Amino acid sequence: MSRFNILLVGLLLACALGLVTSQHRARRMFIDLERAQTQARQLEVQWNQLQVEQDGLAKPSMIDAKARRGLSMQTVPANRTLYLTVDQPVEQTALKAER
Repeated sequence: MSRFNILLVGLLLACALGLVTSQHRARRMFIDLERAQTQARQLEVQWNQLQVEQDGLAKPSMIDAKARRGLSMQTVPANRTLYLTVDQPVEQTALKAER
């Protein structure tokens, strides 16, 4: 064999190894991409479940039920309710009287 043929065989082997290496790297990157997409979908599902759970817990009826059960709270009867009225400040009353 001539030196030129040996050089071409060496170059062919180097190119073949480079091709195999790049294909392997591409496959590995594709697998990583699929894993990341799967994880993103799982996180999105989990996020949606948490939002639904938060909406359920924020309902006034749920808050009322938890307050009654967990804290033993009760509704205040009308005879124990005190209503306050706020008088208008003196300056506003004087201004209205002048008009």
